[in-house]
Amino acid sequence: MISAKKERMTAQKSFILNYLMSVKTHPTAEVVYKEVRKKLPTISQGTVYRVLNNFKKKGEIISIDTKDTVHFDADISDHAHFICEECQNVYDIYDECSKCGILKNRKTKVGKINHYKINFYGICGSCKK
Repeated sequence: MISAKKERMTAQKSFILNYLMSVKTHPTAEVVYKEVRKKLPTISQGTVYRVLNNFKKKGEIISIDTKDTVHFDADISDHAHFICEECQNVYDIYDECSKCGILKNRKTKVGKINHYKINFYGICGSCKK
């Protein structure tokens, strides 16, 4: 029987994950790269992209697709996102979804809801000004 190889948490992986967990801005891979590089100047862009994709595959982070790019979020709890159609910024929405009858009961006619991913699209307050 072959056992699954456990990956070790390198300094690079740790910095990337800690950065994502410390922000609420849903950064792109490019922003993650620029921010992590301030602490780890030798990290490559390719490494950041690989680490982000690996974290996503393992369910440790989620990705939010916008029109032009992909944003990342270390908050993997059930919540929705508001995506601005002008600036492409991504915002968390928590309370509105918890009031929805379907999500509160977690049951539908077709089955039980274990988790969800909902995106709302519109124009954010900053872009409306």
